[in-house]
Amino acid sequence: MQENNCNSASSIPTSRLERLLRERVLRRSSKSSPSLEESRDTNGDLDNSGNVNDLYLSDGDRGYRDEDFSEGSALEKHLTDGCEKQDARVPKQRLLVVANRLPVSAIRKDDYSWGLEISVGGLVSALLGINEFEARWIGWAGVNVPDEVGQRSLTKALAEKRCIPVFLDEEIVHQYYNGYCNNILWPLFHYLGLPQEDRLATTRSFQSQFAAYKLANKMFADVVNEHYREGDVVWCHDYHLMFLPKCLKEYNNKMKVGWFLHTPFPSSEIHRTLPSRSELLRSVLAADLVGFHTYDYARHFVSACTRILGLEGTPDGVEDQGKLTRVAAFPIGIDSERFVQALELTQVKAHIKELKERFAGRKVMLGVDRLDMIKGIPQKILAFEKFLEENPIWRDKVVLVQIAVPTRTDVPEYQKLSSQVHEIVGRINGRFGTLTAVPIHHLDRSLDFHALCALYAVTDVALVTSLRDGMNLVSYEFVACQDSKKGVLILSEFAGAAQSLGAGAILVNPWNITEVATSIGYALTMPEDEREKRHRHNFTHVTTHTSQEWAETFVSELNDTVVEAQLRIRQIPPLLPKGDAVERYMHSNNRLLILGFNATLTEPIDTQGRRIDQFKEMELKLHPDLKEPLQRLCEDPKTTIIVLSGSDRNVLDENFGGYSLWLAAEHGMFLRRTTGDWMTTMPENLNMDWVDSVKHVFEYFTERTPRSHFELRETSLVWNYKYADVEFGKLQSKDLLQHLWTGPISNASVDVVQGARSVEVRAVGVTKGAAIDRILGEIVHHSHVKAPIDYVLCVGHFLPKDEDIYTFFEPELPTGPAPTARAKIANPLNRFGSNSAGVAALCRKAPLPIPSPETRTNSFLGNGNWWSHMRERMTVHEGSSVLDLRGENYFSCAVGRKRSSARYLLGSSSEVVSLLDELACSSSVMNISNARKD
Repeated sequence: MQENNCNSASSIPTSRLERLLRERVLRRSSKSSPSLEESRDTNGDLDNSGNVNDLYLSDGDRGYRDEDFSEGSALEKHLTDGCEKQDARVPKQRLLVVANRLPVSAIRKDDYSWGLEISVGGLVSALLGINEFEARWIGWAGVNVPDEVGQRSLTKALAEKRCIPVFLDEEIVHQYYNGYCNNILWPLFHYLGLPQEDRLATTRSFQSQFAAYKLANKMFADVVNEHYREGDVVWCHDYHLMFLPKCLKEYNNKMKVGWFLHTPFPSSEIHRTLPSRSELLRSVLAADLVGFHTYDYARHFVSACTRILGLEGTPDGVEDQGKLTRVAAFPIGIDSERFVQALELTQVKAHIKELKERFAGRKVMLGVDRLDMIKGIPQKILAFEKFLEENPIWRDKVVLVQIAVPTRTDVPEYQKLSSQVHEIVGRINGRFGTLTAVPIHHLDRSLDFHALCALYAVTDVALVTSLRDGMNLVSYEFVACQDSKKGVLILSEFAGAAQSLGAGAILVNPWNITEVATSIGYALTMPEDEREKRHRHNFTHVTTHTSQEWAETFVSELNDTVVEAQLRIRQIPPLLPKGDAVERYMHSNNRLLILGFNATLTEPIDTQGRRIDQFKEMELKLHPDLKEPLQRLCEDPKTTIIVLSGSDRNVLDENFGGYSLWLAAEHGMFLRRTTGDWMTTMPENLNMDWVDSVKHVFEYFTERTPRSHFELRETSLVWNYKYADVEFGKLQSKDLLQHLWTGPISNASVDVVQGARSVEVRAVGVTKGAAIDRILGEIVHHSHVKAPIDYVLCVGHFLPKDEDIYTFFEPELPTGPAPTARAKIANPLNRFGSNSAGVAALCRKAPLPIPSPETRTNSFLGNGNWWSHMRERMTVHEGSSVLDLRGENYFSCAVGRKRSSARYLLGSSSEVVSLLDELACSSSVMNISNARKD
């Protein structure tokens, strides 16, 4: 079963594609097994019931799907008996489907009883045929229940339908649903823009709406968390619940969470106008898998995360410091078999016969839409008018049947749209109609399922002219009912269905009235063989890419995404055990703290919404909360601090001039104690002849890349495009690298280091790891070190090229989790493996011999005085010889980088502040204790 396939790590194939292909084969083979006969019987009952799968969920006037034609009760048997129809041999994985509305509408009869009406929808239909999961529905029941008695009785009634209610009061519904969801998010996602102030005034301010939105999502999360069991899959749906994934992950980070959007996702330029843009994006990114109907919507989402949040977009999704949120397209389908079988029903055949007689001698064109601004109904009717104007011969030979289901009749904009449509229809019918016939039949109501199927079946041309639509499944339903007539589909290129049915349909721009009118003429006169070929292509797609297949694929991918995430986590170092680091610090005799600067000790910059003050961020400042703990650490005679940075000397002087510590600028090529002068640690014969030519290239690209800049240092040059347009910056960096490799540095001894959004050219051998040995030698040579260094804490936000500083102290990096492998350097250091061979050849003589630990314990502070004797004999660049480091006393820690060769992780500079403050406190306590003993 599904759960076993996804949760048993031992049986998982090695690659993600292999796992997904195996799941696909198992799903398809299970559908033909005898154990699923009950499912077929259930579907058979449904097909004869007369129900409609037209809404994703019954969502009032703003549904997941677009058209609501009827209500039914066939789902009731499935919801009520679902738990009993399980395979007793293997327990099924539970699927918690969370949506704004339940597939059930509740009507209160009295204090203790409720009437439940099943609202069948596309999402409900998608999950009907799934037998691998046990589905539970969580959502709002569409009714305000302020009293506890009513809440208990409704909860009990809904439990029989496998539904779990979320109770929202009228004020929250008004602000969250009518306000933020329908007046803010829905128009924005359909490219209608944010409402003006007068519309906001009707539902109070934006801030109160967003606060209600977050509160409602929190209430949904509370209910999910209450019913969640380990191993459950939580599937969140639509723009109503964008904040929910973050809330769920805060409850339980191991929860499997997927989020699917049933509307379009706008381009980043549209989404960035939303005041809460960053908060919503980050909340959605908390999910393991984010799904959209089309690749375009997925691409827009990734682009928004890249441009607004500054995260890294990858072919698989969005990556944030090693945490990958998978983003993919999952086009929804319909229960095509239900429509095909409905055409064989007696009452549908009667409807078909009646319609054929009614429209005898005329071609039938059909439009089925919700009366909404995005549906393009006026554009459709105007195009039909133009067709009649240009083709008088067709005026009495074609009829347009337009079904316009009224929605939000209390909203002025919708009232205006309805009046506009009626005015156009009346004008056209008055102009081209006769006493016996009119060219347009306009219905302001829904049709029942059987009548709708019959209308689909007799239609010659279906006309879908959406101005912006998430998917629009009317086109799918039309194709499913056309196996006999093989009619033509005219489809808007702005509907999501155009991505799936575009090959067999005639794609049009609904704003181009002339193009649509021409397409109508072509569709009405299309040769029979072409009609058949187009229909065959679309019919194959509709019958194979069903709603059930869509749901199974999404949940299967979600399970696999979690498996892959677990494999990735095994490669990520654990968080730094602060308590252990502090305890080891307290019990050591001579400590060395190596600290990076940028993004490690610097003041955090508020990048909410990515509205960055470039000059403020470029001006690196020491974190204000670090000044006191750093001063206390510098005053500890047993602690030596090195600030090792790629920045130039002036930056370090400005920030650390008042502290007693060592500064290592430009990756350690320049060194000084703050009480002394700068000295160089550069290797001899360092060739810098390439600098001028590289500088010219960097200047050229800086001029042609707005908001980029370059830094000229004494041992390197850095071109930074962090603040430039993301996509343009990437293209320019590729072009820059090509220029460098084919020109200035083609024969130069340099290293090119690519950062997240920077390109640095250094002389060969200029790395922090290569420099640290020379730095240690200089420190010992110019200071009075009393004892070998027996504790090292190395913390920084270093580029991968500079992470050799971690391996300098730990040449044999453990392959497993760090805590279980730290004993690999339990012996005194001076053991350098192949990773440090280049460093040793560049800057180190053979280490001087160090007495055994037992000998040192008794003599290095006693009469033997071996340490003083060794230090006198030591020359510069033999810094590693001063180390008496054991594995449990070495803590390498990457800040904000989950892909690192460091042993441990810290999340941000704020965590560095906390760590150094604890070390400073422990140092003060130890000094006071020692003073009392003296």
